Amino acid sequence: MEFESHKSIYLQIAENICNLILKGELEQGKRAPSVRNLAVELEVNRNTVMRTFTYLQNENILINKRGVGFFVANDAIKRILENEKNAFFSKELPYLLERIELLKLNSSDLQKLITSIKNND
Repeated sequence: MEFESHKSIYLQIAENICNLILKGELEQGKRAPSVRNLAVELEVNRNTVMRTFTYLQNENILINKRGVGFFVANDAIKRILENEKNAFFSKELPYLLERIELLKLNSSDLQKLITSIKNND
């Protein structure tokens, strides 16, 4: 995993874990990787991974079963999608709308772009 300098490492790891859950590579209700193993795999300090897991636990995406480890919450996908939608609407969409206005794009321009994107899939 390549880390970006503009964002905290623990948040980048959390984002990666959420992406794995959304892709089905980490299943809801199943055990998450251990803190130790993930730290070794990512070549980061165990405290950084623990901070990630604590963050995801506070977001109700991971559940800590004492003595057993962390598990993916049964409704993790729903919570991740909800969080991502809220972040998109509050942070990314206003910027996008501002750019559309500044570039004087109209609905026809946007429709062409959407059609082009769909045709490339």
